[in-house]
Parts: sequence; C-alpha cells; structure tokens
Amino acid sequence: MTLETEVTAEPVVELPLLERPRVKEIIFVDTCERLSTAVETLRKCSGPFGLDAERASGFKYSQRAYLIQIRRKNSPIYLIDPIAITQEGGLESFEELAAVLREDEWILHAASQDIPCLRELGITPKSLFDTELGSRIAGLARVGLGAVTEHFLKLKLAKEHSAVDWSIRPLHDDWLNYAALDVDVLLELRAGVSALLEEQGKTNWAAAEFANVAAMQPREPKVDRWRSMTGMHEIKDPRSLAIARELWQARETLAEKLDVSPGRLIPDSSIVGLAAKPVKTKPELAASKTFSGRASRTYLDLWWQALSEGANTRDLPPARLPQTGIPNHRTWATRFPEADQRLKDVKPVMAEISEKLQIPLENILTPDYLRQLCFEPPQEITEDSVAEFLTRLGARHWQVEQVSGLLAKALLSKPETA
Repeated sequence: MTLETEVTAEPVVELPLLERPRVKEIIFVDTCERLSTAVETLRKCSGPFGLDAERASGFKYSQRAYLIQIRRKNSPIYLIDPIAITQEGGLESFEELAAVLREDEWILHAASQDIPCLRELGITPKSLFDTELGSRIAGLARVGLGAVTEHFLKLKLAKEHSAVDWSIRPLHDDWLNYAALDVDVLLELRAGVSALLEEQGKTNWAAAEFANVAAMQPREPKVDRWRSMTGMHEIKDPRSLAIARELWQARETLAEKLDVSPGRLIPDSSIVGLAAKPVKTKPELAASKTFSGRASRTYLDLWWQALSEGANTRDLPPARLPQTGIPNHRTWATRFPEADQRLKDVKPVMAEISEKLQIPLENILTPDYLRQLCFEPPQEITEDSVAEFLTRLGARHWQVEQVSGLLAKALLSKPETA
C-alpha cells in the first residue's frame, strides 16, 4: 500500500504597498533661502541622515545630481533641486549643507552610485552605512531597495518611476513622491540590516566595507575610451580605427555641448558600422540606412567632417594599446597555462568560502585581486606572503583573514596528472 503525502503550498502573503511616504511633511527646496532653512532644521535634529540622489543617466551627458533627498530623525523629508539652487547661488550654496551632513553618518542604498554626483557639489561623507552593501554581506539573495524593504519592513515599495528623466523641469508630483519614498525607509532599513549583521557576527566586516566606499576616490578616465564602444572588437584595420575614433570624438563633443547622453545622438552600432564600411560621399552618408540615430541627419555635416578626418589622417591608432597590468584572464589557457591552472585551483576554494560565509564572491575579494595573485604570486607562497600581497592591493583586513590561508594552500597544491 502506498501512502501519498499531500503537500500544501504555503499561501502567498501579499505585502502592503507603500505608495506614499509615512513622514507627513515633505518639502521641495529649490531656492537658496529654502536650502538655508532646511539646513537649520536638519542641524537641530539628531542621528544619521537618510540620503539619496537622482541622476539622469541615459538621458544626459553629465552624471550630475538632479535631485537630492534627505531625511533625519524627526525632520521633514527634503527634496532638494541642485540645478535651480546652483543657477541661483553657485556651488558655494551647498557649503552649509555639506557641513551639516558631515556631523553624522549617512545612510544610503548602493552608496557608490550616489557619492560621485554629491562630490561634484562639494558634499562628502564623514562615514556611511550602505543598506545595499550591508545586505550583500548579510547574505540576502536580493538586495535592491524594494527587495530589502520587503525583507525587513514587510512592505512593498512603489517603484514605478525608477527610470525617468530627472532633468525634466518642473518635476512631476508623482516623481517627487517616489523620490521621497526612497529616504522614508532608510532609517528603519539601517536598523534591520545592522541587527542581522550583528546576529551573524559581521558588523566589523561591514564597517570596513562602508569605510572603503566612503574613502573611494574618482577613477582615472580610461585611455582611448572610444575603443570601449560595442562591436569595436571586430575592427582591426588602423584606418577603420581612425574613423571610429574621429566619429566617437565628434559625438562626445556634441553630447557634452548639448548635455545629452551620447548614445541618444547616434548609437555605437552606427559608428562601428561606418568605420567598418565607410561611404565615399556625403550623399551616400545621408542615404545610409545603417547610419541611424536622432542626430544622424541633423548634424550630418559634423559626421561627414569626422569621417573625412579619419579617412585622411596620418595619425593612425595602433591596433591594440600597450599592455598595462596583467593580461586578460580569458587568454590565459593558451598563453599563460600555469597562471590559468592556478586560477582554476583557487576558484573552488573561493566558492566554498562564499558558501560558508553566505557572502557573494566579489564582496569577499575583488576579482581582479584574485587574478593578480594567480598571475604573479609571491615567490614563496605562504599564508603571510599571500596576506601581504592582497593587503598591498587594497583588500581589507577581514577579507585577508578569511582567504589568505586557504588561497595559499590551494596555490601550493599540485594538480593531479593522468
């Protein structure tokens, strides 16, 4: 006789939808006078600052902040328009805000995305708590703001305006409501994430990662950024490379002048396609169906001039840039088999550490640090030498403690031979 066990699926619980901020007072700040009043109120309150910023990525050339949201315990939610305020009083208008914000910790979600645009206004953190990064270290499977809010607050966050053009003025009321929601939940999320980290014994690890994010400096711009266009790996001929370079530079200059995202003028595919198969005359360019984009005909003279410059210049770019740093690890199997084997040896070890700690691999150790270790390890491989190597690259103390011994052991192991 076979007994069948009836499996009852757990009922799906529909979480309450948080459509409007629970903080009753929301103040839009678009003048220097209103900003000064907001600063005074924030100064009188206490505790960390919930902070967020909205950019117009994909719409504008710059990565500047188009809205800054701030909340402190017992304060209103302030929605600050940096565009209007800068036009009225310049960057110095933000000096008082920057000073008060350095009085206490910032709470942000995915802080590394917002800090650069705030830094442009002279606003930098003294210390921070990143609810997204903290959630990663705590082992949450989903770490978007909506998912983290659902996990800790049991509320579903309305997120229907996450991809709007924040440069539009006047800003829509429903967009401002959405923006206010982001900081409405941050103070409570910090408490939830902090408690989970404490429970798991990861508080100090998270603090080290937060300090690292707060101290990050702007990256140096890449050399020959035009080579990063989608499809450029198919272009090998120096003359075609020169055409691609000139077209990219013309697009970049125009995009900066118009403050429009370059890809919204003409896409990479138009530039790469034209470089691969250049036309001979301006009418051919005008008639080309593959050369597209909203600015492809409006600025036809500009593109033709760039194409002509690339087709006739003597300044031909090399097919490849000189090697800097270690070679791409995807080439190691054929070019550097010993390094490739070392990388294969350590990957299972890192996976085991990730599983044990319930932390994503990339948050345990920067992938490039691991590749550098495998490509050119210390002459004498020991736990101490591996620890010193990783520390010199920038790994934090807790990361080094967790991985150096196991990585040294893996690097010393010999692969089995048939």
